[in-house]
Amino acid sequence: MSHSEDRASLSDYRTALTTPGSRGPVVASLLARLPIAMIGISALLYVQRETGSFAVAGLVSAGSLVGVSLGSVIQGRLIDRFGPTRPLLITAALFTVAMAALVLAIEAHAPTVPLVLLAGGIGITEPMVGSASRALWTRLLPAGSPRNAAFSYEAISMEVFFILGPGLAGLLVAAPWAGTGMIAGAACMITGAVLFALSPTVRAWGSAEHRGGRLLGALASPGMRTVALAALGFGMVIGFVEVAVPASATEAGFPTVGGLLLSAWSVSSVAFGVAYSLRPWPRPMRLRLPFLLGGFGAFVALLAVPSSLWGLALGMLLAGAAITPQSTTHSAAIELVAPRGTAAEAFGWVLTAVTLGLAFGQSVSGYLVEHSGPSTAFLAAGAAGLLVAALVWLRHRTVRALPEDAPAAHAGLAATAL
Repeated sequence: MSHSEDRASLSDYRTALTTPGSRGPVVASLLARLPIAMIGISALLYVQRETGSFAVAGLVSAGSLVGVSLGSVIQGRLIDRFGPTRPLLITAALFTVAMAALVLAIEAHAPTVPLVLLAGGIGITEPMVGSASRALWTRLLPAGSPRNAAFSYEAISMEVFFILGPGLAGLLVAAPWAGTGMIAGAACMITGAVLFALSPTVRAWGSAEHRGGRLLGALASPGMRTVALAALGFGMVIGFVEVAVPASATEAGFPTVGGLLLSAWSVSSVAFGVAYSLRPWPRPMRLRLPFLLGGFGAFVALLAVPSSLWGLALGMLLAGAAITPQSTTHSAAIELVAPRGTAAEAFGWVLTAVTLGLAFGQSVSGYLVEHSGPSTAFLAAGAAGLLVAALVWLRHRTVRALPEDAPAAHAGLAATAL
C-alpha cells in the first residue's frame, strides 16, 4: 500500500458506500453493530438491579468481555475458512439461546458463578458482524483510497455506536422491566446478523481454499503481532480512563456527569476521525502505529492536571481526537501484515487485543482510584500508552507488506526469525 493509497477523500466514502452489492450488507451491519456497546452495559445495570450488587454486576460484565475476546478470534477464523453465512447464522442461534438462559438465571437470582459463565457464553456467541463486514470490503473494493475510506467508515460508525449504546442502555433500564435494554439490543443484533448473513453479496462469499500448518493463523505474521500489541496498548489506555473519569466526577460531587464526560471524547473522536482519514500522518504505517499510541498516552496523562470538571471535559475532547485515527490505522495495517486469507481472523485478533487491554486497564485503574485517586490513574494510563508505544516502535520494521503469494504457513516461517 503506497502512501497515496492510504488516504481517503469524501468522494472515496461515497464510492465505497455506493459500490454495487454493498447496500444490503451495510444496512444489516449497522443494525447488528448498533447495540454492541449497549448489551454489556444493559446486562450490568440489569444484574445490579436484581442483585443489588455492583461487584456481581462487574463480574458478569468481565465474563462477557472475556467471551468476546475468545469469540472474535474463533469466529474470525471460521469466517475466513467457510465464509460469513454459516458461522453467523450458527452463532446467532447460539447467542439467542445463551441470552435466554442468562435472562432466566438473572430472574431466578442464580449464584454468581453461573451468571458469569452464562455471560461468557453470550460474549463467545455474539455474532461478529464487524469482522465479517470489515473483511467484505476487501472483496468489494480494490486496494486504494476507496477501500481505506471503507475502513474509516467502519471505525467511525463503531465510535458512533459507542456513543449511542450507553445512552440507550441508561434510558431502557428505567423501563418497567430492567432487562428491556438487554433484550432489545440482542434482538437488534440477531436481526442484523441474520440479514447480513443472508444478503446476496455475503452468500456469494464462498469457502476459502484450506491450507494446513496454520496453528497461529493471522498471528503467524510478525507484523500482525505488532498491530495486536498496538491495539492492546490502545485498549489499556481507554480502560484506565473509563474508570478514572467517573471517579473524578464522583469525587467532584457530580456522579451523573461521568457518562457525559466519556461521551465528550467519543464526539471529538468521530469529528476528527473523518478529517484524519483525508490526510493521515505520519505517512509510513510502521511509524503511524507508535506515534498515534504515544500521542494518545501523552494526551491522557494531561488529564491528571485539570482541577475542575470543565478542564477535564476539554482534556477529554483533546484526547478523544486520537481514538478513531488509531482504530482506522489498525484496520488499514491489517491490509499490509495479515497473511492472505486471514482478514476476518486478523480483525478478530485486534478486537481481542483491545478487549484484553480494556479489562487490564479497568482493573488496575480501579485499584489506583481507590488507593491514590483519579489523577494517579490518568498518569498510569499515560505511562502505559507510552511504554507500549515504545515496544511497538522497537518492532516497527515488522510492519511491512507480505509477499502477494505468502499464505499463513509461509508467514509462520518468517516468525521464527524474530
